[in-house]
Amino acid sequence: MHKKIVSKTLETDGHLIDQKRNNNKLKCNKRMRVMSFFSGAMGLDIGLEKAGLEIVLASEIDPKCKQTIKANRPSLPVVGDIRNYSAADLLAHAGINKSQEVDLIAGGPPCQAFSTAGNRRGFEDERGNVFLKYIDIILEIRPKYAMIENVRGLLSAPLAHRPHNKRGFGFPPLTPDEEKGGALFHILSQLKKGGYSVSFNLYNAANFGTPQVRERVILLCSRDREAMPYLSPTCSETGDYNLPKWKTFREAVDGLSYKEALFIPFPEKRLRFYRLLTAGQNWRNLPEPLQKEALGRAYYVGGGKTGFLRRLAWDKPSPTLVTHPAMPATDLAHPEEDRPLSVQEYKRIQEFPDDWVIAGSLVDQYRQIGNAVPVSLGEAVGRTLVAHDQGAKIVTYPNFQYSRYCNTSDDMWLQDFLRRSAEQNQLELFTECSS
Repeated sequence: MHKKIVSKTLETDGHLIDQKRNNNKLKCNKRMRVMSFFSGAMGLDIGLEKAGLEIVLASEIDPKCKQTIKANRPSLPVVGDIRNYSAADLLAHAGINKSQEVDLIAGGPPCQAFSTAGNRRGFEDERGNVFLKYIDIILEIRPKYAMIENVRGLLSAPLAHRPHNKRGFGFPPLTPDEEKGGALFHILSQLKKGGYSVSFNLYNAANFGTPQVRERVILLCSRDREAMPYLSPTCSETGDYNLPKWKTFREAVDGLSYKEALFIPFPEKRLRFYRLLTAGQNWRNLPEPLQKEALGRAYYVGGGKTGFLRRLAWDKPSPTLVTHPAMPATDLAHPEEDRPLSVQEYKRIQEFPDDWVIAGSLVDQYRQIGNAVPVSLGEAVGRTLVAHDQGAKIVTYPNFQYSRYCNTSDDMWLQDFLRRSAEQNQLELFTECSS
């Protein structure tokens, strides 16, 4: 349960209602204006619109994503690389003058710099520098609220990267900037110095109605310095808290025509193994000799190898969508058809409308949809912001498991980070005293 609760009443279904003090002074129901950055295929934006917000500007550097935005929102102003614009430029493109206010700046800066699957160079990576520019824009424009979405790796990424071959015996201890979490701590420090409260958690999109297990960090920032509540889940894995159970792949693709499926086919050398697997199975369900043949050298490499020869289950959410469902280590195969998931199925899993145009080749379309924020997660963000802004009731659930991981909420994460920093300082002091 969130740490900033003004009053609580326990309802019969077991959840808590948070009531702000000023709820008897609800504001007029004007639409909150949003400047969207790193807009991609607009999954987040669709979700915010469903919650009643209005997108007044999109920002995107990828040419195919820009085509997608223009195809679906032809009248929406779109700008390119944010490093080429001042705050005044961006406001002018959005049609917002000095006497008007921006309600929300929202976006997910490029995540590869912080992904656990990459080199994790953080702000030393060019994409990490774009993240810092995004923070600068927030602090210059000073919207009422700001939202930042990113991968789980942001929770543990260092501010300064030290290669692994320069750590350990014979090398100096890691500095605080090189410790896990240094990048996020820097972001929080900058936002708080700029006058914003920041709350965050790691959220599984399946808890908000997305038929997909996809975990992302969401930071909510408020200029009034009042800590924002966590997002209110609308589903739970097993139906706890009297919530509906997670949506399944079967529910997501109901009514789709397989005859019109657009997909990149698997090579025949992989298909012969898929023909031996049924819904919910993967390479581990093959006989051991075939496992070795199917995976080749990867069979002897460590790790779970969960993405190899993977058929989706009908009655579970999809695994996290990737940018290409037919790569050897990230296969996402249909439960029964001998093919990867189609573009249409990708759209259903990420909750795009069926008629939402995705520009470019099949590879371009998979990439744009796979990188998107699920619509329901975006809608959950929008609902929370609107409720907070209007002083309305916000539902929270005690001890709700937002993700598979521990210590991912703002207060627990900060306690853990400060503890590790203190231990590092003690180690450095001990080293100095011993030298």
